[in-house]
Amino acid sequence: MSKPYVVGIDIGGTNTVFGIVDARGNVIASSSIKTAKHSKIEDYIDELSTELDRLIVANDAKDKVHGIGVGAPNANYFTGMIEDAPNLPWGGKIPLADMLSEKFGIPVTITNDANAAAIGEMTYGVARGLKDFIMITLGTGVGSGIVINGQLVYGHDGFAGELGHVVVKRNNGRICGCGRSGCLEAYCSATGVARTAREFLEIRTEPSLLRNLHIEDITSKDVYDAAVAGDMLAKEIFEYTGKILGETFADFINFSSPEAIILFGGLSKSGDLLMNPIREAMTRNTLTCFKGKTRLLLSELKESDAAVLGASALGWEAKN
Repeated sequence: MSKPYVVGIDIGGTNTVFGIVDARGNVIASSSIKTAKHSKIEDYIDELSTELDRLIVANDAKDKVHGIGVGAPNANYFTGMIEDAPNLPWGGKIPLADMLSEKFGIPVTITNDANAAAIGEMTYGVARGLKDFIMITLGTGVGSGIVINGQLVYGHDGFAGELGHVVVKRNNGRICGCGRSGCLEAYCSATGVARTAREFLEIRTEPSLLRNLHIEDITSKDVYDAAVAGDMLAKEIFEYTGKILGETFADFINFSSPEAIILFGGLSKSGDLLMNPIREAMTRNTLTCFKGKTRLLLSELKESDAAVLGASALGWEAKN
């Protein structure tokens, strides 16, 4: 094979992770940059280009890369554009595939970041052999990739499957980064957990380890650490979050009757603190005809690998 590698790029709200991948799905090398470091997309592309070039040269992959695949929020597989992504610092419509292709001289294909994670999980992870599943990414936001009969669901315009923006609180819901109110993402992302912590601390009076921290600086990791240490308020925050997720997953099951719902991302690593209330609420709210048919699974891939591998799979599709 004259060009034995592809590059996978996962653009998240906090970090951009990229890697060189061979035809067997081995990540040869990877690195990362801060997504929000640059307010201008052109400056971001410049830094990404510099760091990726450095990685390619260091691993003797110059002129050996067949294509680049990218997973990014609101990335449109059909048009090659990122369109109005709420968790990225650049607004409007960005012709990312064309910009990257021009920069590297290599064909580029993009898709939604959660779709990329779903492809990676289906090819290399716990979803191998599954034809119907929903991938939920719990990170800075809440993303989703829906697979039905072995095919990713894109819809007629390339944007299908934004389950992170289904409304879970119809009255007086939190403002979401997308501009709407009450979205799942506003409650069940890592930032949503931190928002819940601040709300609980303001309206509740019981002691908590979280009160030792500056309220505006609290993160989901702080809540996790406090819960592991036995903090009852922190545990209630996870129960609140898991209940919302479980209820919403029951609705998702009504839609596509998946074999599994697979969780990926930092928040999914909270273990039973989150999984137990999800399972309880999901079971309680699932229609009788669907009960016991959908497994709740955790990704088997490394934190960065699922999206990078999924995005890299798109690189093999890229054509000049």
